[in-house]
Amino acid sequence: MSLATQIKPISYLKSNAADIVKDFMVNPEPLVITQNGEAKMVVMEVNQYERQQEQLALLRLIALGRQERAAGRYSGPDAFFAEMDSEE
Repeated sequence: MSLATQIKPISYLKSNAADIVKDFMVNPEPLVITQNGEAKMVVMEVNQYERQQEQLALLRLIALGRQERAAGRYSGPDAFFAEMDSEE
């Protein structure tokens, strides 16, 4: 569905909150809420929000790993497995 159809004024949120929750079962696309013609918030289904947070966490870990590697703070696979074996 187009983002343009998912933009609603805050008055719509106030008067249709229960319907919005029901609609998420059929169409889980985020809903952009405007106030005075400006986008102010996004309403989304909780499972979609959780998935998004997990994806962001994974991207942060990847970025951190790349920074560590660029700074030379890493070890090769042999050293890694030797360290794992010594912790048993």
